[in-house]
Amino acid sequence: MRVVYRVIAGAAAVVVVGAAAAVVLLSGDEPAPRAEAADVMDVRPTPAPTSGQTADPTGEPTVGALAATAGPDGTTSPTTSATPSPTPSAARSPSGGRSAMDAALSDPRVPALSASTRKLRRLPGRTTATRGLIKDQRSGVAFPRFAKAWKAARGKPFASRQMLPAIRGSEFRGILVSCPVPIPVQESLRDTAFLAARWTLNHQPSGATIAWSASQPLKVGRRDGWLLGYRVNYTIKGKKRTSMAAVALVDIPGKKPALVFVSIPDSQKKYWKDIYKVMSSIHVLQKKKD
Repeated sequence: MRVVYRVIAGAAAVVVVGAAAAVVLLSGDEPAPRAEAADVMDVRPTPAPTSGQTADPTGEPTVGALAATAGPDGTTSPTTSATPSPTPSAARSPSGGRSAMDAALSDPRVPALSASTRKLRRLPGRTTATRGLIKDQRSGVAFPRFAKAWKAARGKPFASRQMLPAIRGSEFRGILVSCPVPIPVQESLRDTAFLAARWTLNHQPSGATIAWSASQPLKVGRRDGWLLGYRVNYTIKGKKRTSMAAVALVDIPGKKPALVFVSIPDSQKKYWKDIYKVMSSIHVLQKKKD
């Protein structure tokens, strides 16, 4: 009988020791997981150079207006350089999902770009007088500041904005804006400009479509760029209307390409010639020294 009691006592002791060990393990200090750093919104532009984008090794400003050359018909167009990039390709995103270029190429509002180069032409009308430059430090470019009818307005979500007077019965009027390009940057400026032009339809009447009138490489000082000119077709209150528009992208060292966009409806077509003035007068700002 004593042997039986001893066996029972030994088993009980083992159970007590195991329970105590479990308590120690469960109550021991365990390193807390590290808190992830909170997302911080920075209003300054985030450098996002495009593939193949290189900084100017001299660090000097690349300031200089686009030159104008006469065409066979007597009109003039911005001087161009560089070789046109291939037709935009529908590349898939790294995750295997649908890329921005896929979406743009399948958008019936935006026709594919021709492989040929077409220069921007002057449109009818008189060029508005200017008074200095708009210096968009956020985007890294400068361009004419128009006087008279054009008025500066709050930029957001753009870095700068100029607008023509409001049109009675319409919320759409002439606009001239700039900002770091707000769409995914592609391998070529031409492809990025294609996506940017599609994005500008967000600032046109619903159902608007694009018809290309110009597609050309640019040289802005020492920096490369690409310009697209186009007619925007839409219907307002059952009546077919048109706006003339252009978007230019300029390669900026250490930043996303700068976008300059201008659009003027046919109800204000006497200002159409200002489109050429803007696109032929873009400068790259000198980088401020620390």
